[in-house]
Amino acid sequence: MTEAALIATRFLHFASVLAVFGLALFPLYTYPSRVGSPPARLIRWLRSGLRKSALLALLSGIAWAYLTLANMPGSLTGVVDPDAFWALFREASFGQIWVARLALIVTLLVSVRGCKTSDHPDWITAGVSGVILATLAGIGHTHVSNGAAHVIHVSADGAHLLAAGAWLGGLLPLAYVLAVARQSPSPERYGDANIALLRFSGIGYTAVAVLVVSGLINSWFLIGSVSALLDSPYGQLLLAKVCLFAGMLTLAAANRFWLVPSLIGTKVPGQPAALFVRLGRHVLGEQAMGLVIVVIVSVLGTMQPAISS
Repeated sequence: MTEAALIATRFLHFASVLAVFGLALFPLYTYPSRVGSPPARLIRWLRSGLRKSALLALLSGIAWAYLTLANMPGSLTGVVDPDAFWALFREASFGQIWVARLALIVTLLVSVRGCKTSDHPDWITAGVSGVILATLAGIGHTHVSNGAAHVIHVSADGAHLLAAGAWLGGLLPLAYVLAVARQSPSPERYGDANIALLRFSGIGYTAVAVLVVSGLINSWFLIGSVSALLDSPYGQLLLAKVCLFAGMLTLAAANRFWLVPSLIGTKVPGQPAALFVRLGRHVLGEQAMGLVIVVIVSVLGTMQPAISS
């Protein structure tokens, strides 16, 4: 029971911190200067999404820490032992990193609540969000390596998390912009959506490249061989993750090389609305596959890496 609860809290925490980073980063590359500031409605929506996602990250982070302690003795009795609880945070690297991460999440919550809706998005919020996300690499399976290999592994895992946040988290505001353009069509909103699509695609190229390279490095440390990839439960789950990633990449490529050029070049009345509907479905498909990937990652974190079995 505690393992299932741990997987659920891991999923909620991963999903929320990916969302926080994607939401914080989105306006910085979509509206990179104050000259073309985001519409007020988009800023309000982003602030609201950041607050809700950060709060979920805080609550799920606390639950993750409790359940990690509960899983040590194999029951919930460890959670009610104050000495065991504080020892986890004083002595274990997990606890020390977790305290720092929770403090950053609280800081982010306070800063976002204090922002005016008219404030232009800033790099500080995105930077803090990125640290919260990337430091998850310090509490995962990166402990299987030592020395220089450990540094490489942690760096690759951190880069993998940031790239995933830029893509998966960025799909949330992109879906919102597309929905606004579809539900309340106007030349201005079509223009906002076109800009968001093009600039998100630009970030997507970088994110995919980082995901592929860092994923190969992580697999080398955690799998070690083709036979382990094919024959171990850990490797098979990882293959399922790769297949879902390929599905997301297919939808993203269809958007970038087919639907977006058609949208920009269309002269047919009513055609933009139909294209926005199709784009929205593709983005929804990417989000659905992305959530399944996060579920798989949450399960993999509770399993023994194939290279250790």
